[in-house]
Amino acid sequence: MPPVIVLRDLFDGEALEAAVSGGFGEFVPLWPGVEFLPIYGIAPNGQPLEPTAPSAAFIRYAPGASVPAHRHPGFEHIIVLSGSQRDHRGTYTRGACLVSTPGSSHSVASDDGCLVLAIWTKSVEVIDEEARR
Repeated sequence: MPPVIVLRDLFDGEALEAAVSGGFGEFVPLWPGVEFLPIYGIAPNGQPLEPTAPSAAFIRYAPGASVPAHRHPGFEHIIVLSGSQRDHRGTYTRGACLVSTPGSSHSVASDDGCLVLAIWTKSVEVIDEEARR
């Protein structure tokens, strides 16, 4: 890993696609219609390298895709780069920054698809055991 990771032009779709396709590898499936691209702290199979260590990834949702209910043992920061995502608190569009605090939980869906930058201080815990399979 380089000593500094620079993510330029996060809200410029073409520049972002060039950056993610050129430096971090490939998007890989996480849930149906949801894929991620690890930046740090996450193995290519989606598992944390260390559950109590920080990690970050780009997450891309296809229209109508969702992530099952999960709990945040640490902080989660989500920056919506394009499209929109929603949870039980509201809908968040391009430019929104959401900070989920330790102990909070939610499920997430995207009606029209979206790309987000996710940063976690600790790995999330899936609540719905059926969704884990």
